[in-house]
Amino acid sequence: MSYDESAVLDVIESVSKSVVNVNTLQVFHDVFYRVVPVQGMGSGFIFDQEGYILTNSHVVQNAEKIGVTLVDGKVLEGRIAGTCRSHDVAIVKVKAGGLTAAELGDSDKLRVGQRCFAVGNPFGLAGGPTVTAGVISALNRTIHSERGAFENLVQTDAAINPGNSGGPLVDAQGKVVAINTAIIPFAQGIGFAIPINSAKTCSNEILAHGKMVRPWLGVSGVTLTSEAARYYGLPMERGVLVAKVVPESPAERAGIVAGDVILGLAGFAVDDTEDLQNAVLRRKVGDRVEIVVVRDGRRRTAEAVLEGMP
Repeated sequence: MSYDESAVLDVIESVSKSVVNVNTLQVFHDVFYRVVPVQGMGSGFIFDQEGYILTNSHVVQNAEKIGVTLVDGKVLEGRIAGTCRSHDVAIVKVKAGGLTAAELGDSDKLRVGQRCFAVGNPFGLAGGPTVTAGVISALNRTIHSERGAFENLVQTDAAINPGNSGGPLVDAQGKVVAINTAIIPFAQGIGFAIPINSAKTCSNEILAHGKMVRPWLGVSGVTLTSEAARYYGLPMERGVLVAKVVPESPAERAGIVAGDVILGLAGFAVDDTEDLQNAVLRRKVGDRVEIVVVRDGRRRTAEAVLEGMP
């Protein structure tokens, strides 16, 4: 595989012009009710030249004041335009135009072993953003943290330094393919990033509606196990056993009832509750989906129109 270092350095220099430092201020009260200001920091990148910046939602969560430092050192006041906490994505808006925006790539085309670069601006220091190099180590990873479970993540061995959360992970052409979001403490060479296609979906929803509107089916259930299958006398040992159907939900309108076992949705196999959630989240509000269920030992299909989560 050919490698033109000069060309790669040029594209990194170009994308670095869109990387910003995101500085936040939160106010807490101590046990004596005294006001305690707490500062936070992270990174982000301009994806629209009219002042729209992508970063992590945990970087700006509960921030009362946001400062955005551009690569030239200029500091602008930012406001949260919207967040998508399920994907750890947020959009920050600054009052500025004609900014240098990064070019977004296609994370569906990523391949394991592909060269990538993590770019961040954790301190807004002179000299510009920091850059670390590595490869795409794995795809479709799931991690659990204090902020919840995050799915379909990109794993990379490019070092994600403290404060680089929200910065771009770019390919050798300088296109943003993911957003750096997490590191495992004390681990070596393990970092995670949000696929840019997921971030695109979030940003489109936020810009259109002011928030992320997640598709919703309206059922709650449990993963079917061999023990549960024997207890309920069910002929299968996989799927999601529906425990409750929300009244006036898409599931109820489709005829789904408690006791049904969901085996598939929209062409995706459903072996457990995580599969069901992922299958729903792959669709959009208003999509018509086919649901494969087993009721009274018989396989049947139902059709539901997904709605926005209330």
